[in-house]
Amino acid sequence: MRLVIADDHPLFRMGLKYALMQQGFDVVAEAADGPSALDACRTYQPDAALLDVKMPGMTGIEVCDRLRITAPRVVSVLITTFAEPAIVQAARAAGAKGYVSKETDPENLARQLRDIIAHPEIDRLPQVNVPRLTPRESEVLPLLAQGYSNKEIARSLGVSPDTVKDHLARLYAKLDARDRTEAVGRARTIGLLN
Repeated sequence: MRLVIADDHPLFRMGLKYALMQQGFDVVAEAADGPSALDACRTYQPDAALLDVKMPGMTGIEVCDRLRITAPRVVSVLITTFAEPAIVQAARAAGAKGYVSKETDPENLARQLRDIIAHPEIDRLPQVNVPRLTPRESEVLPLLAQGYSNKEIARSLGVSPDTVKDHLARLYAKLDARDRTEAVGRARTIGLLN
């Protein structure tokens, strides 16, 4: 199986290449940034691209999204230490077929890659539990994140402060938060806020 590996840390990238070659993979190209990874995938048309989530120039998620259009047969797999729900959701939306940890051992990584490449139709990204917000809650949340008071939110939405309190109580419950700061932090973590 032919791979392109993209990671901005040279030592990690070299170690990953060596480990995967020892597991029988053919690493046809390496890249240190997103644009180079995209070019390598277009040029070499590998079976899969193993992409670091956070790279200069273009993230691994952005590379996945572009590969979906420019090289759709390349299976995009993200390799990362970040398992934040917002990142997982963005990866899924960009068309990533897998999400593997940098902390896994070479044999497990090889097994996961073979399985992902053989069955790209199976969603192997971690499941993220994101609460469904009502349209009004979706309007209240960004105002809350901007630091608006209850009165300011009420004025902005044309409702009473008591109605805002009700919306906030439901938001706190859905986000399992005790206060404004915790609610905004959790909303950002799961991708409800940018």
